[in-house]
Amino acid sequence: MVLVVVDNNGETTRERLLLGIGLAVFVPLYTYFLLRRRFNVANSGAIAASYGSVSAVTFVTAISFLDLEGIAYGGHMVAVMALMEAPSIVIGVLMISLFDKSTETRASCSSLVKHALTNGSVLLILGSLLIGFLASDAQAEGIKPFTTDIFKGFLAVFLLDMGITSGKKLKSFLDEGWFPLLFALIVPLINGSLVAMISDVLTESEGNRLLFSILAASASYIAVPAAMKMAVPKANLGLYIPMALAITFPLNITLGMPLYLSIIHMF
Repeated sequence: MVLVVVDNNGETTRERLLLGIGLAVFVPLYTYFLLRRRFNVANSGAIAASYGSVSAVTFVTAISFLDLEGIAYGGHMVAVMALMEAPSIVIGVLMISLFDKSTETRASCSSLVKHALTNGSVLLILGSLLIGFLASDAQAEGIKPFTTDIFKGFLAVFLLDMGITSGKKLKSFLDEGWFPLLFALIVPLINGSLVAMISDVLTESEGNRLLFSILAASASYIAVPAAMKMAVPKANLGLYIPMALAITFPLNITLGMPLYLSIIHMF
Protein backbone atom coordinates (compact mmCIF):
# COMPACT_ATOMS: atom_id res chain seq x y z
CA MET A 1 0.00 0.00 0.00
CA VAL A 2 1.35 3.44 -0.95
CA LEU A 3 0.52 6.38 1.27
CA VAL A 4 -0.69 9.36 -0.73
CA VAL A 5 -1.47 12.66 0.96
CA VAL A 6 -3.73 15.05 -0.91
CA ASP A 7 -3.86 18.73 0.05
CA ASN A 8 -6.71 21.21 -0.36
CA ASN A 9 -5.78 21.83 -3.99
CA GLY A 10 -5.95 18.12 -4.84
CA GLU A 11 -2.18 17.90 -5.20
CA THR A 12 -0.39 14.76 -4.05
CA THR A 13 2.61 14.85 -1.78
CA ARG A 14 3.97 11.69 -3.39
CA GLU A 15 4.47 13.45 -6.72
CA ARG A 16 6.38 16.27 -5.07
CA LEU A 17 8.62 13.81 -3.21
CA LEU A 18 9.36 12.06 -6.50
CA LEU A 19 10.20 15.39 -8.14
CA GLY A 20 12.65 16.18 -5.36
CA ILE A 21 14.38 12.80 -5.65
CA GLY A 22 14.45 13.16 -9.43
CA LEU A 23 16.21 16.51 -9.14
CA ALA A 24 18.72 15.04 -6.66
CA VAL A 25 19.61 12.39 -9.24
CA PHE A 26 19.46 14.43 -12.45
CA VAL A 27 21.45 17.49 -11.35
CA PRO A 28 24.64 15.63 -10.28
CA LEU A 29 24.48 13.48 -13.42
CA TYR A 30 24.41 16.33 -15.92
CA THR A 31 26.72 18.64 -13.96
CA TYR A 32 29.34 15.88 -13.66
CA PHE A 33 29.83 15.76 -17.43
CA LEU A 34 29.86 19.54 -17.63
CA LEU A 35 32.52 19.73 -14.91
CA ARG A 36 34.68 17.10 -16.59
CA ARG A 37 35.52 19.69 -19.26
CA ARG A 38 37.67 21.44 -16.66
CA PHE A 39 38.28 19.23 -13.60
CA ASN A 40 39.51 15.72 -12.91
CA VAL A 41 37.15 12.89 -12.06
CA ALA A 42 37.39 13.24 -8.27
CA ASN A 43 36.74 16.99 -8.18
CA SER A 44 33.98 16.72 -10.80
CA GLY A 45 32.18 14.07 -8.76
CA ALA A 46 32.50 16.02 -5.52
CA ILE A 47 31.27 19.28 -7.04
CA ALA A 48 28.42 17.50 -8.85
CA ALA A 49 27.35 15.88 -5.57
CA SER A 50 27.42 19.28 -3.85
CA TYR A 51 25.17 20.88 -6.46
CA GLY A 52 22.85 17.87 -6.62
CA SER A 53 22.37 17.96 -2.87
CA VAL A 54 20.72 20.79 -0.97
CA SER A 55 21.49 23.50 1.57
CA ALA A 56 19.24 23.36 4.62
CA VAL A 57 20.23 26.93 5.55
CA THR A 58 19.24 28.23 2.11
CA PHE A 59 15.95 26.34 2.41
CA VAL A 60 15.19 27.79 5.86
CA THR A 61 16.10 31.26 4.61
CA ALA A 62 13.66 30.78 1.72
CA ILE A 63 10.94 29.82 4.23
CA SER A 64 11.63 33.03 6.15
CA PHE A 65 11.37 34.95 2.87
CA LEU A 66 8.00 33.34 2.14
CA ASP A 67 6.77 34.15 5.64
CA LEU A 68 7.75 37.79 5.18
CA GLU A 69 5.96 37.89 1.83
CA GLY A 70 2.90 36.19 3.28
CA ILE A 71 3.08 33.33 0.77
CA ALA A 72 1.80 29.94 1.90
CA TYR A 73 3.74 26.70 1.38
CA GLY A 74 3.35 23.04 2.33
CA GLY A 75 4.97 21.70 5.48
CA HIS A 76 5.81 18.51 3.59
CA MET A 77 8.46 20.44 1.62
CA VAL A 78 10.79 19.81 4.58
CA ALA A 79 10.45 16.10 3.80
CA VAL A 80 11.30 16.82 0.16
CA MET A 81 14.48 18.58 1.28
CA ALA A 82 15.45 15.71 3.58
CA LEU A 83 15.03 13.14 0.80
CA MET A 84 17.15 15.17 -1.64
CA GLU A 85 20.28 15.24 0.50
CA ALA A 86 21.49 11.63 0.27
CA PRO A 87 20.91 10.54 -3.39
CA SER A 88 23.34 13.06 -4.87
CA ILE A 89 26.13 11.85 -2.57
CA VAL A 90 25.68 8.31 -3.84
CA ILE A 91 25.49 9.51 -7.48
CA GLY A 92 28.66 11.60 -7.10
CA VAL A 93 30.72 8.73 -5.71
CA LEU A 94 29.21 6.33 -8.25
CA MET A 95 30.34 8.56 -11.11
CA ILE A 96 33.84 8.72 -9.65
CA SER A 97 33.96 4.95 -9.29
CA LEU A 98 32.77 4.40 -12.86
CA PHE A 99 35.07 6.84 -14.62
CA ASP A 100 38.28 6.73 -12.59
CA LYS A 101 39.45 3.19 -11.94
CA SER A 102 42.60 4.51 -10.28
CA THR A 103 40.62 6.33 -7.58
CA GLU A 104 40.50 4.32 -4.38
CA THR A 105 37.49 5.01 -2.25
CA ARG A 106 37.63 4.49 1.47
CA ALA A 107 34.05 3.41 1.74
CA SER A 108 32.05 0.57 0.25
CA CYS A 109 28.70 1.28 -1.36
CA SER A 110 26.83 0.08 1.72
CA SER A 111 28.90 2.17 4.11
CA LEU A 112 28.52 5.21 1.86
CA VAL A 113 24.74 4.88 1.84
CA LYS A 114 24.80 4.42 5.60
CA HIS A 115 26.88 7.57 6.04
CA ALA A 116 24.62 9.54 3.69
CA LEU A 117 21.55 8.56 5.70
CA THR A 118 23.09 8.89 9.17
CA ASN A 119 24.98 12.13 8.57
CA GLY A 120 24.40 14.58 11.43
CA SER A 121 22.54 17.15 9.35
CA VAL A 122 20.33 14.48 7.75
CA LEU A 123 19.51 12.94 11.13
CA LEU A 124 18.69 16.38 12.51
CA ILE A 125 16.29 17.05 9.64
CA LEU A 126 14.64 13.62 9.90
CA GLY A 127 14.37 13.99 13.68
CA SER A 128 12.77 17.39 13.26
CA LEU A 129 10.24 15.88 10.87
CA LEU A 130 9.34 13.23 13.44
CA ILE A 131 9.02 15.80 16.24
CA GLY A 132 6.86 18.03 14.07
CA PHE A 133 4.63 15.08 13.16
CA LEU A 134 4.13 14.06 16.79
CA ALA A 135 3.85 17.52 18.35
CA SER A 136 0.57 19.39 18.64
CA ASP A 137 0.04 23.06 17.76
CA ALA A 138 -0.01 23.95 21.45
CA GLN A 139 3.32 22.21 22.05
CA ALA A 140 4.86 23.94 19.05
CA GLU A 141 3.65 27.31 20.33
CA GLY A 142 5.34 26.64 23.67
CA ILE A 143 8.82 26.50 22.13
CA LYS A 144 8.23 29.30 19.60
CA PRO A 145 10.62 31.73 21.39
CA PHE A 146 13.43 29.23 20.85
CA THR A 147 12.58 27.95 17.37
CA THR A 148 11.26 31.13 15.75
CA ASP A 149 12.05 34.32 17.61
CA ILE A 150 15.83 33.88 17.87
CA PHE A 151 16.26 32.17 14.50
CA LYS A 152 17.67 35.25 12.76
CA GLY A 153 20.34 35.65 15.42
CA PHE A 154 21.45 32.03 15.15
CA LEU A 155 21.41 32.28 11.36
CA ALA A 156 23.66 35.35 11.44
CA VAL A 157 26.19 33.62 13.73
CA PHE A 158 26.16 30.48 11.56
CA LEU A 159 26.71 32.46 8.36
CA LEU A 160 29.59 34.34 9.97
CA ASP A 161 31.27 31.06 10.93
CA MET A 162 30.71 29.59 7.45
CA GLY A 163 32.09 32.75 5.88
CA ILE A 164 35.28 32.42 7.90
CA THR A 165 35.61 28.76 6.88
CA SER A 166 35.06 29.62 3.24
CA GLY A 167 37.57 32.47 3.37
CA LYS A 168 40.29 30.10 4.54
CA LYS A 169 39.73 27.94 1.44
CA LEU A 170 39.62 30.70 -1.17
CA LYS A 171 43.20 30.26 -2.40
CA SER A 172 42.50 26.83 -3.88
CA PHE A 173 39.36 28.19 -5.44
CA LEU A 174 41.10 31.20 -7.02
CA ASP A 175 43.92 29.04 -8.37
CA GLU A 176 41.44 27.25 -10.66
CA GLY A 177 40.67 30.36 -12.71
CA TRP A 178 37.28 31.59 -13.94
CA PHE A 179 35.51 28.28 -14.59
CA PRO A 180 34.48 27.44 -10.98
CA LEU A 181 33.27 31.00 -10.43
CA LEU A 182 31.15 30.95 -13.59
CA PHE A 183 29.81 27.49 -12.75
CA ALA A 184 28.85 28.53 -9.21
CA LEU A 185 27.03 31.57 -10.60
CA ILE A 186 25.36 30.31 -13.77
CA VAL A 187 24.41 26.68 -13.10
CA PRO A 188 22.36 27.37 -9.94
CA LEU A 189 20.46 30.17 -11.68
CA ILE A 190 19.70 27.87 -14.62
CA ASN A 191 18.55 25.05 -12.34
CA GLY A 192 16.39 27.30 -10.20
CA SER A 193 14.87 29.18 -13.14
CA LEU A 194 13.99 26.00 -15.06
CA VAL A 195 12.32 24.44 -12.02
CA ALA A 196 10.46 27.70 -11.37
CA MET A 197 9.04 27.45 -14.89
CA ILE A 198 8.09 23.77 -14.96
CA SER A 199 7.08 23.15 -11.33
CA ASP A 200 3.51 24.27 -11.97
CA VAL A 201 2.97 20.83 -13.52
CA LEU A 202 2.96 19.32 -10.02
CA THR A 203 1.88 22.17 -7.76
CA GLU A 204 -0.02 25.42 -8.12
CA SER A 205 1.32 26.80 -4.83
CA GLU A 206 3.72 29.70 -5.32
CA GLY A 207 5.43 28.87 -2.05
CA ASN A 208 6.03 25.24 -2.99
CA ARG A 209 7.31 26.24 -6.41
CA LEU A 210 9.78 28.70 -4.91
CA LEU A 211 11.03 26.08 -2.46
CA PHE A 212 11.50 23.58 -5.29
CA SER A 213 13.46 26.24 -7.19
CA ILE A 214 15.67 26.93 -4.19
CA LEU A 215 16.27 23.21 -3.65
CA ALA A 216 17.29 22.79 -7.29
CA ALA A 217 19.56 25.84 -7.18
CA SER A 218 21.24 25.33 -3.79
CA ALA A 219 24.42 23.40 -3.04
CA SER A 220 25.48 21.46 0.05
CA TYR A 221 28.46 22.65 2.08
CA ILE A 222 27.92 20.46 5.17
CA ALA A 223 26.71 16.93 4.36
CA VAL A 224 28.53 16.49 1.04
CA PRO A 225 31.98 17.64 2.27
CA ALA A 226 31.70 15.25 5.22
CA ALA A 227 30.81 12.34 2.93
CA MET A 228 33.38 13.17 0.24
CA LYS A 229 36.16 13.55 2.78
CA MET A 230 35.50 9.97 3.83
CA ALA A 231 34.77 8.40 0.44
CA VAL A 232 36.92 10.44 -1.99
CA PRO A 233 39.86 12.01 -0.14
CA LYS A 234 41.47 13.05 -3.45
CA ALA A 235 38.73 15.61 -4.09
CA ASN A 236 39.86 19.16 -3.31
CA LEU A 237 37.87 20.38 -0.28
CA GLY A 238 39.13 23.89 -0.92
CA LEU A 239 37.39 23.93 -4.28
CA TYR A 240 33.81 22.79 -3.78
CA ILE A 241 33.21 24.35 -0.34
CA PRO A 242 33.95 27.94 -1.51
CA MET A 243 31.91 27.35 -4.67
CA ALA A 244 28.85 26.27 -2.68
CA LEU A 245 29.25 28.54 0.32
CA ALA A 246 30.99 31.71 -0.85
CA ILE A 247 29.35 32.00 -4.28
CA THR A 248 26.14 29.99 -4.68
CA PHE A 249 24.70 30.52 -1.21
CA PRO A 250 24.75 34.35 -1.20
CA LEU A 251 23.68 34.34 -4.86
CA ASN A 252 20.52 32.40 -4.03
CA ILE A 253 19.47 34.45 -1.00
CA THR A 254 20.11 37.84 -2.62
CA LEU A 255 19.33 37.45 -6.33
CA GLY A 256 17.95 33.93 -6.66
CA MET A 257 14.84 34.06 -4.48
CA PRO A 258 13.33 37.23 -5.99
CA LEU A 259 14.31 36.04 -9.49
CA TYR A 260 12.66 32.64 -9.11
CA LEU A 261 9.56 34.22 -7.60
CA SER A 262 9.31 36.62 -10.55
CA ILE A 263 9.58 33.70 -12.98
CA ILE A 264 6.87 31.83 -11.06
CA HIS A 265 4.57 34.85 -11.41
CA MET A 266 5.30 34.96 -15.14
CA PHE A 267 4.53 31.26 -15.65
